Amino acid sequence: MGAYEALAESYDRLTNDVDYEATVEFYMQILQREGVTPRTCVDLACGTGSVTAILAKKGYRVTGVDMSEKMLTVAAMKTQNIEPMPMFSCQYLQDLRLPRAVDMAVCALDSLDYILDPEDCKEAIRRAWKALNPGGIFIFDVNTPEKLRAMDDQVFLDEDNDVYCVWRGEFDEQTNICSYGMDLFQREGQMWRRSFEEHQEYAYSQQQLTRFLKDAGFTNIEVYADREFVAPRPGEQRIYFKARKGKIK
Repeated sequence: MGAYEALAESYDRLTNDVDYEATVEFYMQILQREGVTPRTCVDLACGTGSVTAILAKKGYRVTGVDMSEKMLTVAAMKTQNIEPMPMFSCQYLQDLRLPRAVDMAVCALDSLDYILDPEDCKEAIRRAWKALNPGGIFIFDVNTPEKLRAMDDQVFLDEDNDVYCVWRGEFDEQTNICSYGMDLFQREGQMWRRSFEEHQEYAYSQQQLTRFLKDAGFTNIEVYADREFVAPRPGEQRIYFKARKGKIK
């Protein structure tokens, strides 16, 4: 089964420790430092719409994009009473097309790592550039290669009263891909339904992603430690990128 198909209905319960508010607050700090006040935004790989919802509540007109229809269904239900109501579109990021350009693009929770072909990742970043208005800002985060390599042979457990999930990690040095098989047990009345998904992430380096951004036409590129305005340190687990689309002269 593809990633996030069986998981969609239980994703929010299994990730209730993720501080989405802190992630968006870091976005706001970046915007303040950049001196920009965007009004429109695309949330790339928006999943169940947690970041989308927070941005919409702050008054942004947001479009959420994700490749999973099931995740988007959850996102639409979550945000149906928020004004302005977000729009959603089922697309792969490397095929991204928006009806009109936006002022800001964000991509949270290492979603670019899920693009396993570097050429597709490069194209996704180019599409993000095209989706922005002149002067627009792109902010995203990724897992570092150090973190993904450390997941090799590791077992992780997430659970609540109705969901039990076991992850098993494996890193392949030849492909530069971390795979983690996920056994998911979801309660259905007195029974438990078992399903399996495989998730994979490519270990993109800071230098590789910076090159993709430059090749796409982005400028003012900066890389930060995890929600800190300092350069990434050795052993950093997650890093953030900020880049701008140049203004028309």
